[in-house]
Amino acid sequence: MSTIDWTVLIFTLVAVVIYGVFIGRGQKSNESYLKADNKMPWYIVLIGIMATQASAITFLSAPGQAYTDGMRFVQYYFGLPLAMIVICITFIPIFQRLNVYTAYEYLENRFDKKTRVLTSLLFLFSRGLSTGISIYAPSIILSSVLNWNIYLTNVLTGGILLIYTYVGGAKAIAHTQKLQFLIILGTMAFAGYLLIQNMPNGIGFNDALYLAGKSGKLNVITTEFDWKDKYNIWSGLIGGFFLALSYFGTDQSQVGRYITAKDNTNAKMGLLLNGLVKIPMQFAILLIGALLFAFFSLKPAPIYFNERSYQHLKETKPEQAAVFEKEHQDLQAKFNTESKEILKLKETQSPQLKQTIQDFKNTQAEVKALHGKVEEAINKSNFNAEKTDTNYIFLYFVKNTLPIGMIGLLFAVIFLASWGSISAALNSLAACSLKDVHLIFKKEIPDDATELRYSRLHTLAWGIFSIGVAMFATQMGSLIEAVNVLGSLFYGSILGIFLVAFYYKKVNGAIVFISAILSEITVIVVYQFDIVSFLWLNVIGAAAVIIFSAIGLLFYKPKAVNS
Repeated sequence: MSTIDWTVLIFTLVAVVIYGVFIGRGQKSNESYLKADNKMPWYIVLIGIMATQASAITFLSAPGQAYTDGMRFVQYYFGLPLAMIVICITFIPIFQRLNVYTAYEYLENRFDKKTRVLTSLLFLFSRGLSTGISIYAPSIILSSVLNWNIYLTNVLTGGILLIYTYVGGAKAIAHTQKLQFLIILGTMAFAGYLLIQNMPNGIGFNDALYLAGKSGKLNVITTEFDWKDKYNIWSGLIGGFFLALSYFGTDQSQVGRYITAKDNTNAKMGLLLNGLVKIPMQFAILLIGALLFAFFSLKPAPIYFNERSYQHLKETKPEQAAVFEKEHQDLQAKFNTESKEILKLKETQSPQLKQTIQDFKNTQAEVKALHGKVEEAINKSNFNAEKTDTNYIFLYFVKNTLPIGMIGLLFAVIFLASWGSISAALNSLAACSLKDVHLIFKKEIPDDATELRYSRLHTLAWGIFSIGVAMFATQMGSLIEAVNVLGSLFYGSILGIFLVAFYYKKVNGAIVFISAILSEITVIVVYQFDIVSFLWLNVIGAAAVIIFSAIGLLFYKPKAVNS
């Protein structure tokens, strides 16, 4: 990067850290540190919810996901609006009435202490692991740009955000998320504009869309039902609904955002608006990936977007790399020619257009096959790198196309997106491990100063743990997919516990505790045998808790319990 880009990057990051420390100063109790004194208006709640979900993974990996697999990933969010309505009706009133620090406090009131601890532990394990992946995502950038070791960049990335998260707690997180998200949205919109402006030979937005469509990248809705298909309208509406219901209703990283609201109305407005805004925002981010495919169908694309990985292949297997490069050069020239020919024939609707499109698709398949061979060769080497180059596609475009200054700002955006998500996760992890585990087994009730010190120590400990997880995240492929698969392994069972708590009054703690354990075993078995795609795991997990609880009642019938 240029000196100007470095200046923009460093200045932006330092400014956010200083702002976070300043705005979060003066913490005196956990009411402020973990819940921001319950003073957040609806728009801060909205931004906090969106910023917590839209991590660097969203902005780094989603364009690459659309580039390789098309835009059908957006169907993953189709169940979100309905889930927001259910949460506003059922979850929020209970959490606000009980004035909880964590979602799992309610489970002790409804069931017993062991059910609260079990559910919190499921959350802590899943969220701790996914936070490590979120730290790893921006670390890719530093590693690629500076040619530094990925393990060193994991430490730097995860360590910097700990400064204001440790000092300022929920208040600092809420206000920095507001600043971060405004910068992110503005910069990503401008990057999309520059992508169109950099199309060759005066190619416009409509032409780029046409090429993306003919390449199959605008597959926003796929209606064919297939249990093993990751993204179709059915898995999105049903599996996505259960995942969103669990994530926003029972995951403390999200619950922690809206329990900071002033009241029920502000919490509900933040959630409902998130349900309306999230799908078009994700659509726009994925669209950037589809347009990137059109961009690289008109201009020479690299043989592999992870340049360091391919350089390692060239150094260790130069003869094999030379064969790959010759084939890639021929295919790329053919692909670029066919793309331009399609756009020439598009307006004339010539009979030749249909054949040219078919040739274009055939060449596209050949390019994909060659990419698979290169990827396989890289993975067979001993180089410590990702299984795919999906996470490097947007990064490659930024580094090699955008103007000076904009490159530094885009890199800053990916850091800021990551920080918004990770800081909220660390705050929620600290709240749960302190309130649901640590203080549960501590006989003496600490004073405000001691409890605040404990909260900060828990925040620090989870930061270190997440950095440790990031060290092992290099073999997870598409990060946006990996983090959602990981969540789906646990969210269903957690949601099932809450659904039983809300709607199945006859079930007591002993039954639901055993049911939750059996449900989690079921989910893991289904996943291990690859029976269905990951979104359905959320449905299976939730349904299994309910079914096992019903079976439990056949053998033991306790009295009805009021929530």
